[in-house]
Amino acid sequence: MSRELINSWIEYQSAIDRILALACRQVWIYDEDLGMLHLETPERIAALTAPLASLQPDCLRIALRNSEPLQQRQPLTRRLLTVYSHNSAAQQTPEQLGHLRDSMMLVDDAHALVRFDRNQPRGKLLIDEPDEVMPYRRRFAEIWAEGGTPVTPTTLGL
Repeated sequence: MSRELINSWIEYQSAIDRILALACRQVWIYDEDLGMLHLETPERIAALTAPLASLQPDCLRIALRNSEPLQQRQPLTRRLLTVYSHNSAAQQTPEQLGHLRDSMMLVDDAHALVRFDRNQPRGKLLIDEPDEVMPYRRRFAEIWAEGGTPVTPTTLGL
């Protein structure tokens, strides 16, 4: 069990790698646009693939305030959503949630990386803290339940 404060972008990037390395069953992400998560690396895509290889539903959920960067500049993440469409989904949250400024990555019911403001690296990393992660999981479920626009991982058109 561990709790760490994150105070710099370097610490934040390191925390992303650490929490993704723990992913076995599920990764839920709520973020502005995935930009600061830098998921478009082979190592991070491989870490996201591990839980997706299971048959469990909802292994990867991504809720974004702005899905345009995902649709236009993140082909590896889009490909992951396409290949594992049976147990992954992404959606752009509705406008009424646009005022929310935090971000979170939740892994396997026990781990979380929470950034308090979208423009700042300040946050906390929770490892093996299921009780402390539970309120974030409930909050993510509420955000997801608000609906929004599903992100189509494939490009439509001619």
